Amino acid sequence: MQMTFHRKLPIPQEVKKEFPVTERMEQIKKQRDESICAVFDGTSDKFILVIGPCSADHSEPVLEYISRLRRVADQVEDKIIIIPRIYTNKPRTTGQGYKGMLHQPDPESKPDMYKGIVAIRELHLAALRDYDFSCADEMLYPENHRYLSDLLSYVAVGARSVENQQHRLAASGLGIPVGMKNPTGGDLGVMMNSIVAAQSSHTFLYRGWEVTSEGNAWAHAILRGYVDYTGRNVSNYHYEDLLRVEELYEKSNLTNPSVIVDTNHSNSGKHYLEQIRIAKDIVYSRSQNADIRRLVKGLMIESYLEDGAQSAGGHVFGKSITDPCLGWEKTERLIYEIAEKL
Repeated sequence: MQMTFHRKLPIPQEVKKEFPVTERMEQIKKQRDESICAVFDGTSDKFILVIGPCSADHSEPVLEYISRLRRVADQVEDKIIIIPRIYTNKPRTTGQGYKGMLHQPDPESKPDMYKGIVAIRELHLAALRDYDFSCADEMLYPENHRYLSDLLSYVAVGARSVENQQHRLAASGLGIPVGMKNPTGGDLGVMMNSIVAAQSSHTFLYRGWEVTSEGNAWAHAILRGYVDYTGRNVSNYHYEDLLRVEELYEKSNLTNPSVIVDTNHSNSGKHYLEQIRIAKDIVYSRSQNADIRRLVKGLMIESYLEDGAQSAGGHVFGKSITDPCLGWEKTERLIYEIAEKL
């Protein structure tokens, strides 16, 4: 076997015991879970914003960002539920480059998975303890989800993972909304099949156990655009795209038809400033069609303290070291504009 075994890592139960949640934190997460699920099952007409950095690179700027987000969330809570993005593992198309805080809690140091596990748990703990935010993370590695399972209120399965059996099965056992992105090639059938799988019950192998999942009624679609065979970015957030997904849901007989639209990635062609226009376009589409209004539950926006991006060795506080993000001033203005138009 061509790999080196370094050390046995602690199981999630041990890490949770060492870095526990309090009774107050449990209650806040429970209330937020209920409020967010109510949007997806249609009993709440609030709008969801899954918003934050492309990847959580350093704890200090992420928590500064979340502290600002807290103040805005309180101002728009009658219309919007804000779920901060704390994405602690970063998928890479070729497997090369910075893979996120889980791998490298210090982006300029060598990978250290134990320190990474502790760092991502402490970061999510701080968001919940200090700012009353249970957050979103990407389930890049299904077996690692339980290190954060008592802290998260939303999970995304990425475009490169959505066709993977283990991701689908693990999603079926989570008691919170899980967004299944359309794959990088854009096949909406793959996305819909992943939702069927995630909403169904399964018996499977997970972390050395034989487990049975109940099925996740809040599993739903995320539209993020795609790359065609020529390498061109193609968006799928337009009015006609949303109606097409609504038709697919009608044919599928799935529970709680829902879509979150990712305003970046191939929808923006990674031109991060386009997120502002795209977000407003989607809110407008909702206002023009009752079916789209029922279907589209919210947006996913990449935003941080500073506009744009820098290299992994950069030292601008709160500037992304992965995909470019909207800076804070534009973000704050956009949230208030969305709230006004809803």
